[in-house]
Amino acid sequence: MAAMSVIGIDFGNESCYVAVARAGGIETIANDYSLRATPSCVAFSGKNRILGVAAKNQMVTNMKNTIYGFKRLLGRKFNDPHVQQELKYLPYRAVPQQNGSIGIKVNYLDEEHVFSPEQITAMLFTKLKDISENALKTKVNDCVISVPSFFTNAERRSLLDAAAVAGLNVLRLMNETTATSLAYGIYKQDLPAPEEKPRNVVFVDCGHASLQVSACAFNKGKLKMLASASDPQLGGRDIDLILAEHFSNDFQARYRIDPRSNPRAFLRLTNEVEKLKKQMSANSTKLPMNIECFMDDKDVHGDMKRPDMEELCAHLFQRVEKTLRKCLEDSKLRPDEIYSVEIVGGSSRIPAIKHLIEVVFGKQPSTTLNQDEAVARGCALQCAMLSPAIRVREFSVTDIQNYPIKLVWDASMGEDGEMEVFSQNHAVPFSKMLTFFRKEPFSMKAFYAGNIPYPDPYIGQFIVKDVKPSADGESLKVKVKVRVNLHGILTISSATLVLKQDASEQDLNEQDNTGSEAMETEPQKNEANGTTNQQGQTENSQENHIGNEEEMDGQTPTDKKDAIKKKKQLVKTIELPIEAYTHGYSQAELNNFVEQECKMVASDRQEKERIDARNALEEYVYELRGKLSSEDELATFVNENDRSSLCRQLDNMENWLYEEGEECNRQVYVDKLGSLKSLGEPIKTRRLEYELRPSALEELACALQLTRKAVDQYRSGDERYSHLADSDIQKVQQTAEQAHKWLEEKRVALAGTPRTQNPPITVAQIRQEKQTFENTVNPILTKPKPKVEPPPSNNKEEGTPSENKDGHGDHSPKQERQSDEKMDVE
Repeated sequence: MAAMSVIGIDFGNESCYVAVARAGGIETIANDYSLRATPSCVAFSGKNRILGVAAKNQMVTNMKNTIYGFKRLLGRKFNDPHVQQELKYLPYRAVPQQNGSIGIKVNYLDEEHVFSPEQITAMLFTKLKDISENALKTKVNDCVISVPSFFTNAERRSLLDAAAVAGLNVLRLMNETTATSLAYGIYKQDLPAPEEKPRNVVFVDCGHASLQVSACAFNKGKLKMLASASDPQLGGRDIDLILAEHFSNDFQARYRIDPRSNPRAFLRLTNEVEKLKKQMSANSTKLPMNIECFMDDKDVHGDMKRPDMEELCAHLFQRVEKTLRKCLEDSKLRPDEIYSVEIVGGSSRIPAIKHLIEVVFGKQPSTTLNQDEAVARGCALQCAMLSPAIRVREFSVTDIQNYPIKLVWDASMGEDGEMEVFSQNHAVPFSKMLTFFRKEPFSMKAFYAGNIPYPDPYIGQFIVKDVKPSADGESLKVKVKVRVNLHGILTISSATLVLKQDASEQDLNEQDNTGSEAMETEPQKNEANGTTNQQGQTENSQENHIGNEEEMDGQTPTDKKDAIKKKKQLVKTIELPIEAYTHGYSQAELNNFVEQECKMVASDRQEKERIDARNALEEYVYELRGKLSSEDELATFVNENDRSSLCRQLDNMENWLYEEGEECNRQVYVDKLGSLKSLGEPIKTRRLEYELRPSALEELACALQLTRKAVDQYRSGDERYSHLADSDIQKVQQTAEQAHKWLEEKRVALAGTPRTQNPPITVAQIRQEKQTFENTVNPILTKPKPKVEPPPSNNKEEGTPSENKDGHGDHSPKQERQSDEKMDVE
């Protein structure tokens, strides 16, 4: 059962998919609507939250309280130009918070609430977790969540915060491009051996809101990402908006209506042009679009051909080509070195994008992967690999850092105060050890270098504390471990102060035994795969020295050796505390969010129970009234006056349900249902008794008949009952007569009782009488015959047949039977 909780979540801008590793494979989980895709929508009403499919279904009627597109708002500030551009096309209200972050204002429980995008994301994750637990019948904790490869530290930390609020333990935030590559490569049995030239595959993922292109090198048992290029603002929705603008201008000219002035109408138009776009991917003919009662009670009509769409979106397709070529350039591959180009994502089905792929890479795009579910499957595989609960084929995954990262520190020590720690396309996860010489606490700041799709390149500030000078006031060596972890997030994972002290030979021997120089000599292990390259160096660690090492000036190498021999030193390491000031919420804020989420989950559960109780009452009213009006159901089992009275009560209950009983609490509905059932269930019971009674009576009569037959056979000398005593048979006969008398009395009573009254005897009582009768009679009639002991044998030796006077042995009865059977067969 523990293995079944290994899930992968593809968190998309438009919809989400959840996959699970179980039964030796990967399976995509269907939601409560039996759909694999769960819309990334969260809606609010006066009574509860509405999540997933149900939220999208009521989007048009509850626009201002239906939140979607929030993935693009994670980890960003309200004044971010990207956020302002997004909000233009989102109908709900967004407001700036005190710290500059985004607040989404909704009406929930008839009150105004403001939620952060992280809280909204946590609500969606709660729904996905609930879907998984219902499908797997077990608790779900561990997961791997997909993240766009272009997400920065701030956005990745926000996603982790949202998952924590939802109660999910994220083993890894996995780049969507890497998840796709893993889903492709792990099942390939014909990959080149590790020492051979790798198989290079390009993956093009064009989804609802972004375009990501990556190149990956495969060998047997491992994959290595080579390069990744993306356009975060280019996806299927951008085509939808261009088409919606085109038809808005068309309708304004022909029908004198402007859909852009009415958010609800524009949303309906966007949904229709999305359907039209999908149809154009499969048809090159002119396709119609009709919307009834669109605006001002007007029906509108439009049409478009695929070439017209491609002309309108030509500038978008130019950006697609630019992104494809950038990935090819960064990967340093020639088109003839690429094995295949795999496409995933809904928008990659557009013929114009497929044509551009063929132009740039010189190959027809391949559709080996499930275009919608590949990312979720890759995440589920990665989760299975990271979880100890399930065994998976060994497969090494080496990701890349998409943007260069530099560290900046105080240069007052005469050092270069800036360094690029991780270059673009550097392997991830990866650690580097930096060496500083300091006599007091110091700080470092991390920044992204180059162009990033985020307004602020700042990553965070890290302060190394408790640094003190040596006894003679000199600077000491401080080793700082900088790491890009599995989530793609930069951290300062440790800082160590190195102290050197004079030591005697005895101290050195103790030092050798305790291994106090571990920090100096132990290589950093690859946390992802634990592998080393051919040179014997670790693949994901590196040491850089900032500043100059202390040297013994004015001495020859021989003198230095002699000095070292004379004056040996003991190396002692001390862990230093680190204060980190980065993006994300504080623990207190997260705890507050978790508390709010738990309250909302409890409120949703109470509302669901209330609605279920109301629906149960409503269903019973309709069911009982329908059966009372049918002669084949309950009409003949209740007299006319009672039936009329009960029907009036049912009508009154229906009216109450739709008037003052609309918003009652659960217990009121339960009590009303109980009172109705006290009237309706006896009628149903009478009908059920009427239907089952003949068979019960027949079973008892049949048992009596068989008993009488057995008594008659005994009287006629049947050998089967010859061993029974007369007293036994007399008891059986008396019991049968009593049961027969009881049966006849009840038949007479039942014949005189109308259907509209409760019967004097129930089916359960008849079956109990039959059971009692059989328990008395059967032990007597089935009593086994007493065994007859065979005469003692005169043989002296056991197992040797006695011989007759003629020298032949006796044949046992068993032997005679075998001989007879043999003769019969012959």
